[in-house]
Amino acid sequence: MNDKLAAIKTWLGTGSINIFGLPMSGKDTVGVKLAEELGARFLSSGMIIRAMEEETKNPMTSNGELIPTDLFYEWILPYFARDDLKENALVLSSVGRWSGEENEVMESAKNAGHEIKAVVLLDVSEDEVMHRWEIVNSLGDEARTVREDDKNPETFKVRIAEFNEKTKPVIDHYEDLGLLIRVDGNKDRETVYQETVDALYAFATKA
Repeated sequence: MNDKLAAIKTWLGTGSINIFGLPMSGKDTVGVKLAEELGARFLSSGMIIRAMEEETKNPMTSNGELIPTDLFYEWILPYFARDDLKENALVLSSVGRWSGEENEVMESAKNAGHEIKAVVLLDVSEDEVMHRWEIVNSLGDEARTVREDDKNPETFKVRIAEFNEKTKPVIDHYEDLGLLIRVDGNKDRETVYQETVDALYAFATKA
């Protein structure tokens, strides 16, 4: 595993890996661990958006819908050019979820020295993510880890619908560019992480 991570790190340089998947597919879990192991920085558009919603007192994603593209460009894209990220590789969690945003994400990342070199899709069925949602929401408030608005099953279903309608075309575009890596996300967390590393290693060595 360490040799594979070292090879990925060398190949990646200060580039980016963008991770996609349905809500509760494990994007952040895999992304945070991968960033730690690669010495990279983890950047989640969801975390940035929720922080900006708090700052502006405008919870526009609380119904499960994505933020408008113009706000995505205003809030998220400037992060690529931050001085404190300049020397680091980036592991992204679904940055650019709306069809068309991927082109601006790729351009901004490349101009900032963080070219997107691979896109990982954690492929999880809708039945599985709903099952995970039910398990998490059966726990007490102290153990529950989902965002507050995801306690509502209808909101969670809207997020799934948004992924199918708006984000799948983004993933298809990355696949057309030869950047997409599919990983079976229906397995346990450690297996999914290991298979993500294996798939990235195979992609990096082939590249």
